[in-house]
Amino acid sequence: MESEREDFNLSGPLHLTFVDWSNAHHRRSVAASLVQAVYILERDRQLKRQHPIALAPPWWEFFHFKLLRKLVDDADHCIFGAIYEYRPPTPHGHQSLDASPRYVIAFRGTLTKPDSFARDIELDLHIIRNGLHETSRFEIAIQAVRNMVAAVGDSNVWLAGHSLGAAMAMLAGKTMAKNGTFIPAFLFNSPFFSAPIERIKDKRVKHGIRIAGSVITAGLAFASKRNYSSQQAGSRSVADPFVALSSWVPCVFVNPGDPICSEYVGYFEHRKKMDEIGIGAIEKLATQNTLGGLLMSAMGRDSEPLHLIPSAVLAVNLSPAQDFKEAHGIHQWWRPDLQLQSNIYKYK
Repeated sequence: MESEREDFNLSGPLHLTFVDWSNAHHRRSVAASLVQAVYILERDRQLKRQHPIALAPPWWEFFHFKLLRKLVDDADHCIFGAIYEYRPPTPHGHQSLDASPRYVIAFRGTLTKPDSFARDIELDLHIIRNGLHETSRFEIAIQAVRNMVAAVGDSNVWLAGHSLGAAMAMLAGKTMAKNGTFIPAFLFNSPFFSAPIERIKDKRVKHGIRIAGSVITAGLAFASKRNYSSQQAGSRSVADPFVALSSWVPCVFVNPGDPICSEYVGYFEHRKKMDEIGIGAIEKLATQNTLGGLLMSAMGRDSEPLHLIPSAVLAVNLSPAQDFKEAHGIHQWWRPDLQLQSNIYKYK
């Protein structure tokens, strides 16, 4: 069963015989397939599957990509990412490649296999404590992104990732955006660790809990930043990094049946509702902070909450999922019958 899900001819988006890069479904499907290829690259390595029995190549070759480089973790030597180059055939007719990437940097999520599981779980724990930016795997990833952008320009590069890999791509995109470089990103089931408020059915209760949480978080954030602001009062050169992020609009794909990522729905909808009832200033401050991050800052520890972003194209999969595995899986994102609801959120 596992090898069938890894076999492109059995599980891949074979319906995409022609890729229209202006089509959002096509772009999402290709990005998800390139992420899936990273999973299978690592499985090929673990199982010593080499040409001609390797299963990974069709996942990029079908869309006319070439594997340029594997990204390898320095701790356990597993493959966690890949850099692909788009090499299309000679265009026919009026086919436009304007919306296509030249390069895609993709990152896989956690693999529950002995050869990589321990390291992946360690990194998952770093996400929970907002410390992924301190890991050597991220250093390898961000250096690869910087090198590629320096060589070909940010408009020619896409980022893509799933689960742990989406967190890696999210952090890389945020890091670049803070310096004015905005890279298109496709983030599938990106982790958003918080209380599972989105799973509460009663809308009034859910909204009340979110308002209370916003007021508490905003109050603590205001208190903790007041001293910092007084220290910076004489300087006008200090920029708000959250405002700097507002021009970066990643595509965030979530399934409401997946508790790992479902809180993104409430995160953006709640800010919209707070603006509508006239207390958006509280939510503006609350959405820039987490209680855990504030606590770590008070203890003098560096914290980088991954999920805090002001802008996104949020795409929610409304198709019913049989279980958590399906709701969290990468395969859902290239289904031709996907019931997707998309909204654009842009805040500062």
